[in-house]
Formats: sequence, C-alpha cells, structure tokens
Amino acid sequence: MTDHELDEIMTLHWPYVMRRAMAEGDEWLKSFARSIARHGKRASWRPSFKQEQIMRRLVAELRHAPDGELEVIES
Repeated sequence: MTDHELDEIMTLHWPYVMRRAMAEGDEWLKSFARSIARHGKRASWRPSFKQEQIMRRLVAELRHAPDGELEVIES
C-alpha cells in the first residue's frame, strides 16, 4: 500500500468504515476498526500485510453496500 493509498483510506473511507462497524459489526470488527483508527494517527505507522488486506476488504464492502434510506431535512 502506498502512502497515498493509506492516506486516502484513513481520511476518506475509514470514518465510514468506523460508523458501519460500530453500528453493524461484531466485537472483533469494532475492535479492529478502532485499532486501525488509533494506529493511523501515528505518522510512522504502516499496516501489516494482513491488516492491509482486511482494510481493503472493508473499504470495498462499504463501496458495494446498499445505501440506507435517506432522510430529507427541511430547513
């Protein structure tokens, strides 16, 4: 995973992965998502091969997940 890919995942996709994991995930997934978010704050951190594969899978699943019902907000 390049630095650019890691930055993109952590800034653009990981917040959504976190929300979905906290709402729908089991305890392992919640723990993994929190752990990656915590590690991602360190500039020198790089995911292991296994972490990278899981992160990519979670982002891919998020992209293919059906959108929830949209709530219209009137002002």
